[in-house]
Amino acid sequence: MIDSTRIRAALAICAGLLASSAGLAQPATAPAARAADYIVAIVNNELVTQVEVDQRMNRIKLDAIRNGTRLPADDELRKQVLNALIEERVIVTYARDSGMKVDDPELDRAVANVAAANKLTLDKLQERLKIEGIDYTRFRNNLRDQMLAERVREREVVSRIKITDAEIDNVIASRKSQAAGAAELNIAQILVTVPEGADAGVVAQRREKIMAALARVRGGEPFELVAKSVSEDGNKDKGGEIGAKPADRLPDLFVDAVKPLAVGAVTAEPLRSGAGFHILKLLSRSDAGGVSVTQTRARHILLRPSAALTADAAQRRLAEFRDQIVAGNRKFEDLARQYSEDGSATSGGDLGWAAPGSFVPEFEETMNKLPPGGISAPIVSRFGVHLIQVMERRQVAVDPKELREQARNMLKEQKFEPAYLDWVTELRSRAYIEMREPPQQ
Repeated sequence: MIDSTRIRAALAICAGLLASSAGLAQPATAPAARAADYIVAIVNNELVTQVEVDQRMNRIKLDAIRNGTRLPADDELRKQVLNALIEERVIVTYARDSGMKVDDPELDRAVANVAAANKLTLDKLQERLKIEGIDYTRFRNNLRDQMLAERVREREVVSRIKITDAEIDNVIASRKSQAAGAAELNIAQILVTVPEGADAGVVAQRREKIMAALARVRGGEPFELVAKSVSEDGNKDKGGEIGAKPADRLPDLFVDAVKPLAVGAVTAEPLRSGAGFHILKLLSRSDAGGVSVTQTRARHILLRPSAALTADAAQRRLAEFRDQIVAGNRKFEDLARQYSEDGSATSGGDLGWAAPGSFVPEFEETMNKLPPGGISAPIVSRFGVHLIQVMERRQVAVDPKELREQARNMLKEQKFEPAYLDWVTELRSRAYIEMREPPQQ
């Protein structure tokens, strides 16, 4: 059985007051199925019908087959679907009364995305809606409702999240501890290898060679020149420089050996490892006392699943965008201006410089894996489906005020889901909900 919270999230992605079982790209529902419809619940001034429940169940079953997901038995699935539809109605009716607005240009972009995902012009979309028996104005109003519901959800849930100074202090202490463990060291080495299983005579010969190299360094000869002439590792041409690496990615033997050294100093005696004998020089050490972070400048194209644009359809549409960008046929920023459904659209999807914790986890995890210039596959978050491109990265020191704000954002994301469930529970307790029995045969 799958977790009920997870299925509620999956249902929300497929949400739509007028969605058909196969979307706009498929033939209209048969008249016989429409004639069998009846009301199963009344939520405030909204109706939930049996046809909607059946259509939602069919969509979930098709998605489960495609994704290899195991679903509960039909009775349990029907109960979960009905519960999700009631939850959607509760949120939508609250959103309408909230005073929030969706501008017409934003709504126009959402409608254009529905048409494009179904490979239709706007005129053809209106024709298809007419065939489906859906009034175009009502169709737009339902899209507007869903956009309003998402916005009011963010506003209301975030306002309920309480974060204490003690919680922030704990996050900062943990990050400082991690930063200390990841302090960067730039080390150069002279390596004289010792073959595995070498006898005492060979080991003595190898030790003599490393000691001669150490004597040359102590005598004032530049370390890098000695490394180039003596060292037997792949970095010899660079004067033995290994390159700056976090301490936790270097051998403990090296980290412990350079710990007491000042920058520019050399180990007093050769070190012995499984590879052979080493002389180390500490070229630089980052300041482990402060905290620095990698900031990323990214841009995205966001499509919001709706009544006629399922999450799968949005992913396919963004995959097409990705192919066009990679092929050089379209520019990312142009597609973002034309299709993206959030406030960054006017700036080509540019989200500006962002520190860790600025985005929802699924977005940030994908973004962090991309190299500069890299474009992700479409990914789903609670805001919709995203196509992400990393533009550039930089390492910056974090001042105490910014560090606290980052910790606050991280905690906010961790607390969002339970706060959302509490909010929906409270809305439902205040809503008028009447369950209807099926009509007698």
